[in-house]
Amino acid sequence: MKIHKGANAFNVEKQTAVTIGTFDGVHAGHQKIIKRLVDAAKIENLESVIFTFFPHPRMVLQRESGLKLINTIEERIKILEKTGVNHLVVHPFTQQFSRLTAREFVRDILVQRLKAKKIIIGYDHRFGRNRTADINTLKEFGEEYGFEVEEITKQEVDQVAVSSTKIRNALLEGKVEKANAYLQTPFSLKGLVIKGRGLGKEFNYPTANLSIEEAYKLIPKNGVYVVRAQINDQNYFGMMSIGTNPTVGGKSQSIETYFFNLDKDLYGKELQIEMLVRIRDEKKFDSIEALKTAMRQDEAFTRQYIKDNYAQ
Repeated sequence: MKIHKGANAFNVEKQTAVTIGTFDGVHAGHQKIIKRLVDAAKIENLESVIFTFFPHPRMVLQRESGLKLINTIEERIKILEKTGVNHLVVHPFTQQFSRLTAREFVRDILVQRLKAKKIIIGYDHRFGRNRTADINTLKEFGEEYGFEVEEITKQEVDQVAVSSTKIRNALLEGKVEKANAYLQTPFSLKGLVIKGRGLGKEFNYPTANLSIEEAYKLIPKNGVYVVRAQINDQNYFGMMSIGTNPTVGGKSQSIETYFFNLDKDLYGKELQIEMLVRIRDEKKFDSIEALKTAMRQDEAFTRQYIKDNYAQ
């Protein structure tokens, strides 16, 4: 897959089949659309193109919404690389871009820059200034500019019964198993391991403290989770705590993971940690001993979960 930083960087002679969207999460519904795009492009001898945006439009037009995304842009690109699409155009979404009329977007971007011969799009897709144009408008432009529009019907969308919003809400409620089923792969957090307060080591649970650079990355609900990471080409399981560590007077949110059977210095290492299942809510315990007891119970739960689901 070739990555193009904006429509102006796209310089391909062959005509294309295009789909358009933010594709946050690249969930089961997205995968279905992308497969349709790839298959259609092969049949019709076209180059397959995903036209996506960064930042997410709502991050530009509704800044007060505080939208958090399932994927960072780097994570989204890595997932899309595995889909068989020929080209990914990551177009900068700006206030100026949002003011393009529907005709300007179709004529200048889809037709002139992307050389679209076929566009595969959802029944409810809206575009152009103030999102006033819909799929019927697009079909009219198709007749004028010589491209075909293939519609993904409401029935097809409803069959998948998944959306990025549903996944975000599931994660914010701590329901990672539900989110993972929608995503068809475990949700993950990626960042650098930094030095923490060192309290985990005092409790015989030394943790890797994850620092995530992208402020827009969604962090699931505070609590304790079973997780997995690949470190030096080997899988390690563990338990992750997301929260403020209220029992020991913590104030700011931290992401700390205790890995089983791992005796390596991880400071400064970049880790991608997959979240598998939630164990419990974060809780302020009456004493350090009560906290230690809960951690031992978390460990027992985690080891049993790994045995039940991942034993060789």
